[in-house]
Amino acid sequence: MASETTPPSPTSPSHAASPLHPRIRPRRLRATGPVRSLVREHTVRAGDLILPMFVREGATEPREIGSMPGVMQHSLDSLSAAAREAVDRGVGGLMLFGVPEHKDATGSGASDPDGILNVALRRLHDELGDETVLMADTCLDEFTDHGHCGVLDARGGVDNDATLVRYQEMALAQARAGARMLGPSGMMDGQIAAIREALDAEGFTDVSLFAYTAKYASAFFGPFREAVDSSLAGDRRTYQQDPADGAEALRELALDLAEGADMVMVKPGMPYLDVLRDVVRASPVPVGAYQVSGEYAMIEAACANGWLDRERAVLESLLAFRRAGAAAVLTYYASEVAGWLQEGLPEHLREFA
Repeated sequence: MASETTPPSPTSPSHAASPLHPRIRPRRLRATGPVRSLVREHTVRAGDLILPMFVREGATEPREIGSMPGVMQHSLDSLSAAAREAVDRGVGGLMLFGVPEHKDATGSGASDPDGILNVALRRLHDELGDETVLMADTCLDEFTDHGHCGVLDARGGVDNDATLVRYQEMALAQARAGARMLGPSGMMDGQIAAIREALDAEGFTDVSLFAYTAKYASAFFGPFREAVDSSLAGDRRTYQQDPADGAEALRELALDLAEGADMVMVKPGMPYLDVLRDVVRASPVPVGAYQVSGEYAMIEAACANGWLDRERAVLESLLAFRRAGAAAVLTYYASEVAGWLQEGLPEHLREFA
């Protein structure tokens, strides 16, 4: 028999589970950096990030976008330099947007082989080849004088079916210029099927489609309008999704998959993480998310005021997309974050990689 002075064993009644002595302690797996690294579910990798880039016709030097500090409207030369830097840092892809000098009602510059977007695609394709995934925004809004994502009918509304013809023409021009993945972002009914048909008919069966499956009529697109010198008056609520609706995204997903989408996307990102998770759970193809201009601008503004730790806020925001299931994230931070990862994160940031 144990004496009264014998220390109680770990299984003795005095050490039984109680509010003061819990047996189940999740903190054990948070105790040290190596333990946390061992059990970490998600990380941010450079190869998961896609860099959206803007190229401005006639520009001789890059011009910073006022509402997006650090993001540029590039000249062709500065675009090449920034693209090379991003690729050397290991980013997964580049998504190009064009800013033309002249616009018209049908966005003719979008399908013009000598239009700024197609010229830029050819240049990057020649310089980078298959070192990265060269992507193009397949939408008319940057090129139309009314700023909508399609052509207008006699009443001033967006003509869905006439717009599909323009998307086919634009997609073919981009594929001929060297784009290897197209991002149809206009939210027209049937756009994936129409573009796939046109590409296949011309032999571009290897050009893939990254469908903007759930793109919402969002206030968070505001700075992007400055980035592309948008001419939009009014809004896009008749074709972009209602922010109050979530289930509709799954209907759009089913349609895009049936029409031939190779990847799908949710846009914006952080305000729609619930939609992203739902789409990920239902999708048999990879799902991406777009951390849009307004999300970028909010982080930058808060950090400029000293309210957030910039590096941690940026990495945590990207980790949120990965945790929700995104296989790829379009973000204006892509090249910068890839540089951080390439150099090696300091100890206080290693939880993100």
